[in-house]
Amino acid sequence: MKAILEIKRGTPGAEPHIETFEVAFEHGQSILDGLRAVRHETDPTLAFRFACINANACKECMMLIDGKVDYACTVRLKEGVTTLAPLPKKALVRDLVTEIAPPDERLHGKG
Repeated sequence: MKAILEIKRGTPGAEPHIETFEVAFEHGQSILDGLRAVRHETDPTLAFRFACINANACKECMMLIDGKVDYACTVRLKEGVTTLAPLPKKALVRDLVTEIAPPDERLHGKG
């Protein structure tokens, strides 16, 4: 069984594009599991953020999943196509990574 991830990729100032990746599907896997498989097996340049797995506490893996804002660690991978995109209304860093905190809330290395 296969799952297909259609991922909106790009960098600031460049025209975004969609890349499609096929991953092995097993019931119970998360979108995050699928993204990690893509990065490990197919494209190590794919950028996405995560810190803890399946805890829904860090909020790092938040992205658009099939058009809805959700966590890649808690949404289950499915057979067929799932579309992934960076968060809207957030500054794009690269691929699925956006700035999480507003600039005035980020820690600065002064001291």
